[in-house]
Amino acid sequence: MEDLEAELKRLRIENEKLKKGGTRAINLKVAEKGGLSVYGLGRFPVTLYKEQWLKLLDMAETIRQFLTENAAKFKDREPRE
Repeated sequence: MEDLEAELKRLRIENEKLKKGGTRAINLKVAEKGGLSVYGLGRFPVTLYKEQWLKLLDMAETIRQFLTENAAKFKDREPRE
């Protein structure tokens, strides 16, 4: 009975943390069709095939430079409620 009460308490605490919607961890998963899905960036996962990820990673410095040069044009993502 004590184990059940301890588990219930743990689940209630976990549930409260989820309700607060704090920062979600970013997780990686191999999708059914063989792509790499990144979870935790938004409502839906970002899924690309390995070759696409490698091309994107090769462009990391170009993307950072573009973001810096165009910073005033971007909007911040609005927090979810």
